[in-house]
Amino acid sequence: MPKPLYKVTFLNAGKVYELYARSVASGSLWGFTEVHDLVFDVNAGLVVDPTEERLRDEFGDTRVLHLPMQSIVRIEEVERKGTSTIRDAGSGEKVVTPFPVPGKPR
Repeated sequence: MPKPLYKVTFLNAGKVYELYARSVASGSLWGFTEVHDLVFDVNAGLVVDPTEERLRDEFGDTRVLHLPMQSIVRIEEVERKGTSTIRDAGSGEKVVTPFPVPGKPR
């Protein structure tokens, strides 16, 4: 039987994050939910999702993510992994860091 897969949606700094993990539990820290074994796409080709890369850069070395219970929007057990996203909490639009263009100020 395969390990369960969870889609965890939470608020952080005015953005809505959607991550995938293999384990979610009530935390040993009161008021926190522990998210273990984050799952990221492994891209062997040339096409790279910038949002997935940004999430991997931010959370790739994280052993356990302790999320305050009030920041969690939803936790779903899913059959397969979808696209991890970061959205603006107000507009709902995806937040993507564009690739830098030489000579163009940020």
